[in-house]
Amino acid sequence: MKKLLTSLAAAATFASGASLAVSPTEPAFNDTGDILARSKQHTDIEYQIMVQRATQAAIYYMPAVAQVDFVKATKRAGGDYGTVNFVTRPFGSEKGFLTANDTTAYAWGSISTKQGAQVVVVPPMTDKIDYFGSFISAWHVPMIDVGSKGYDEGRGGKYLFLPPNYDGRHGTAEELEARGYIIVPGMDTHDASYAFRPTLMNGATHEDAGRHAKGIKVYALSEAVEGHIEPTEYLDVTELPYDCLPYYNMTFIEDINDVVQNNPVREKDRAIYSTLQSIGIKKGETFSPTPMQKKAALEGLELAYAYMQKKFTTEGETVAPLWVKDGEKMSEWSFWNFGPQAQMGFPFEQGDEILIDKRAASYFYVTFLPNQLGGATFYLTGLRDSDGKLLNGQDTYRLNVPSDVPAKDFWSAIVYNMETKNFNRGVDRVGASTKDLDKMVKNPDGSVDVYYAPSLDEVPKGFEANWVTTQSATSANDWFFLFRLYRPETKDWFKTWMLNDVVNISKR
Repeated sequence: MKKLLTSLAAAATFASGASLAVSPTEPAFNDTGDILARSKQHTDIEYQIMVQRATQAAIYYMPAVAQVDFVKATKRAGGDYGTVNFVTRPFGSEKGFLTANDTTAYAWGSISTKQGAQVVVVPPMTDKIDYFGSFISAWHVPMIDVGSKGYDEGRGGKYLFLPPNYDGRHGTAEELEARGYIIVPGMDTHDASYAFRPTLMNGATHEDAGRHAKGIKVYALSEAVEGHIEPTEYLDVTELPYDCLPYYNMTFIEDINDVVQNNPVREKDRAIYSTLQSIGIKKGETFSPTPMQKKAALEGLELAYAYMQKKFTTEGETVAPLWVKDGEKMSEWSFWNFGPQAQMGFPFEQGDEILIDKRAASYFYVTFLPNQLGGATFYLTGLRDSDGKLLNGQDTYRLNVPSDVPAKDFWSAIVYNMETKNFNRGVDRVGASTKDLDKMVKNPDGSVDVYYAPSLDEVPKGFEANWVTTQSATSANDWFFLFRLYRPETKDWFKTWMLNDVVNISKR
């Protein structure tokens, strides 16, 4: 019996040791280092904590802020939740969108299930228009894609958004699916948004895309059950200066408050939410920060922006070199460095971890990632010239685009402002693309040289279509590229083709 008890005690000791990992400890582990005296040197403790919490809140809520700004922009334009926004020509420099393109007449909008389940009807594709797009949650997580590459496979459908903790008053999920609804998965918030990019076919025009947008219907599920569906409101914002950009001033902090007030606090967000009271945000209460809270919030926000900007311009972080051989870069062009998130549907969660920094770094410059990243478009990011220097707003650059770009539809090379990640403001043309080829002067080999310059005052006569200005009406003129290939010819096109580097011709 004694031997048995000894064995049990040893086993218990072993089990206890195995479950408690003890890190190596310095011999002087109990040396206080006069922490009490040193701590007294910090005299503005409350303010410093506010700054720290504002910084972390800005980084954590960055994807949600980018989404709620769509709602606010629609309200400023005269619409609201449920309004279908559309344009009848592509965006220009008067529109404020994170890295949108200037070749598409988008349709977009936002809904809220705060007052009950909502339905968004996506029209079927026609012989002229097909949609490519997604519905996203308030946290910018893509929930389901639409169109021929999405869930409805081009047939259209009634997409149903059930509020979190739906009580089943209009039927169970199974019963609703049996009635023909497509239940959107992953709805853990009240707010949701969508953006649909029309694909033009058989001679279709942007005006045709605008008319197709009026096939989108938005209504409450209760209206369908009661047999009286209110008409959908449409808002043509073609001529309006629609601006849904996040701005790194107090409106950003107000946006965080709106996310908190308009949506349930999810279990995974409770820890970060509990720190928001330091900067005046509390669910169910009016946002009325003190002067100290405002000052701290702005200082923390500036630090968050600086951190995201550093990640954006640091090679291998937000973007990474695409063409690499034997560990050496062959080109300065980069691809979007999402890692396995693209295959996972961009939850920005992995194992036990929420990828807070990676998520924020992505939504710092993009919106509306799809649930299933397909081959519809590939984005090359150009931050540097052929010498490895960041592009700047003072010099003139040349991009040689070969005649054999492996894109079935077309290519485009758009200038984006480094400060806002939006088009440069106040310019007639934000980029160049295949649509300009008939006006551009071509080289003997069929390639074209596109010049990007702060001023177009000295453009050679006849070469106007070959030149794009990098000047902005804002005070910040540094910029970067997105070179898009629409419908790449193969999924591994980059193995046999490479885009030329941008050359700074001011230095030559």
